[in-house]
Amino acid sequence: MQITNEFEVSQPIGTVWEFFGDIPQVASCLPGTELTEELGPDFYGGTVAIGLGPVKLDFDGKAKITDRNEADKTITVDAEGADKKGRGQAALLLDAKLTPTGGSTTKVDVAMDLNLSGAVAQYGRGLVSDITAVLLDDFATNVQNRLAAVEAGVDPASVATRSSTSASGFAIALRAARMALARVYRRFFLPYDPDFV
Repeated sequence: MQITNEFEVSQPIGTVWEFFGDIPQVASCLPGTELTEELGPDFYGGTVAIGLGPVKLDFDGKAKITDRNEADKTITVDAEGADKKGRGQAALLLDAKLTPTGGSTTKVDVAMDLNLSGAVAQYGRGLVSDITAVLLDDFATNVQNRLAAVEAGVDPASVATRSSTSASGFAIALRAARMALARVYRRFFLPYDPDFV
């Protein structure tokens, strides 16, 4: 399943690129993610936990940076994991590209190829895509907050992240449901309302 997203941070590309080189720092910005061990150069073990109502998915996995191109400002991450309760597996190939957008702002484009198997695959493309979009939105906010802390001379590890509620069941389900309703509205009503802004 292909999922794409983009966001901007109010920092120059050099600062953002340096930040993305610190993988534990980047991982701490993604709600529910925790790196537990360094397995080698650019190779990490960790966990990802996502709650959705009564369902909690808790993966053990590994992630490796397979390509880091400083000239193009691109990073490729290959990750895979298995649910701790044996309900399935997930494999993810992620490409991130940084682009200066003028002044001191940087655009981050993210493209993910996500494959789910086993019982976890039953949640459907739309729901998984919406949940991923919610998590990426929180990730973008956390990256911006940590970069702002670095610029202000504050320890970025002391900055609170949007993970305490975002990765929990009710909050993430509510935000994903709003996205799904907006998608349904656009599909059925916007073709008949060309003046809708």
